[in-house]
Amino acid sequence: MASRFYLTTAIDYSNGDPHLGHALEKVGADCIARYRRLRGDDVHYLMGMDEHSQSVLQAAAKAGVSPQAWVDRMSDVFLGYWKRLGCSNDEWIRTTEPRHARSVTALLQRIQQRNPGDLFTAEYEGLYCIGCEEFKTDAQIVNGRCIEHPTLELVPTKEPNHYFRLSAYRDRLLASIEAGSLRVEPAIRRNEILSLLRSGLQDVSISRVRLPWGIPFPGDPDQTVYVWFDALINYLTATGFPDDGYQNRWPADLHIIGKGITRFHCVIWPAMLIAAELPLPRAIWAHGYVQWEGAKMSKTAGTTVTVDSAIARHGPDALRYFLLREIGFENDGNFTWERLDIRYTDELANGYGNLASRVLAMIERYLGGIVPDGGVTPLDEEGDSRIGAYREAMDHHQLHLGAQEMWGLVSRANQFVEETAPWNLAKAKDAAGLNRALGALARALARITLLIQPFIPTKAQEVWAGMGLPGTAASARWDLLQTPPVAGLRVQKLPPLFPKPVVDV
Repeated sequence: MASRFYLTTAIDYSNGDPHLGHALEKVGADCIARYRRLRGDDVHYLMGMDEHSQSVLQAAAKAGVSPQAWVDRMSDVFLGYWKRLGCSNDEWIRTTEPRHARSVTALLQRIQQRNPGDLFTAEYEGLYCIGCEEFKTDAQIVNGRCIEHPTLELVPTKEPNHYFRLSAYRDRLLASIEAGSLRVEPAIRRNEILSLLRSGLQDVSISRVRLPWGIPFPGDPDQTVYVWFDALINYLTATGFPDDGYQNRWPADLHIIGKGITRFHCVIWPAMLIAAELPLPRAIWAHGYVQWEGAKMSKTAGTTVTVDSAIARHGPDALRYFLLREIGFENDGNFTWERLDIRYTDELANGYGNLASRVLAMIERYLGGIVPDGGVTPLDEEGDSRIGAYREAMDHHQLHLGAQEMWGLVSRANQFVEETAPWNLAKAKDAAGLNRALGALARALARITLLIQPFIPTKAQEVWAGMGLPGTAASARWDLLQTPPVAGLRVQKLPPLFPKPVVDV
């Protein structure tokens, strides 16, 4: 029986077009989802939009449309980009949906019923960042500005609010993270959260004086549920909470978020769940930022590189591969056109694309298009080793290391072509040697195509079809990697997978 795997990304504000930081998160999560399906898991991959922020009110007013019309438009924009990038999400959630308002209300009522002392009213005074939709502490302010949005003015705010007694959950959160029942990864982010917890927690405001846009606070028509409290609950909404059966999906196996929102996901969200007496998510992975000239890409600051222009350079699969291979899914990394071109040319065009073209062309030319069997070769043994290392990296969400192992097998297979020189074997009429060489290369190409499919799904499917393999690469399972069933298949030559355009750097 397949293991259930519930995977989520952060839901994005509807205040402007997505940037490459959003793209990194979404294609990284998609890569993990595709890998888990390859492993045979029953994956449910959730993405969506956070639509109740004040920034939406500002963007809608500037555009001269209603907030609902604005978020409807932005939902289509974001979803359109993720489809272009090949994201295979199973569900798209929006916080303006009636099911979400019902879930938010139900969670607040559940906390009130089970731990009534954890919700109380008090007056709040502080500095509010519209970009983060968060009241800022002194530690989050540098030179009078939010460290995440230094181009925005902080807004002095004083108002009566509903509060959540976050301070009551410090010790339980510490114990859960230290014991690993709530895994916070990578280690640098876990250590940051542990340090935050050890320094103590303050109770947090979970409402705003009634805004014209948001979910009404249960029992208090003068207050609106604070956007972050509302947004976090989307992960539960998608399970069907509070209806019976939500337990079939909850708890989430993995929340994928950016490092700038770890406090919400690793402290406030699990405390909310404990207060509601619900299970905690099993793991939270906080990736780094995509930078341009050393600065974080963001909507508020504006960036030189758009997702559109990055896709247009070499296509969506090339951008996916670059983000996960070059930037990675752990630390900050720089985007440059030069590095994108180098990865595209060296690894995709001259590496995987060249290997696929040569192998399929030689099988067609020398063997009438029928894949031979042949025996086990050093290339097969190299594949066994690389697959094991790939699996280890991908199990730990080290996507750049998974790509590195995959690239190592591509490089070795291209080297094997030169070592065996099938053209010379054909000329010498060495049928056994030719079958052995091309059989090994066909198996290696099938293996590489399965390993690379989570990274470049569209191009991988083209190779899969060119090899005559049944079904799709995306629906194939891990056992095919052990001994790829390629012998006897009829192949066909492919047009260039990764054309080499002349581009301006």
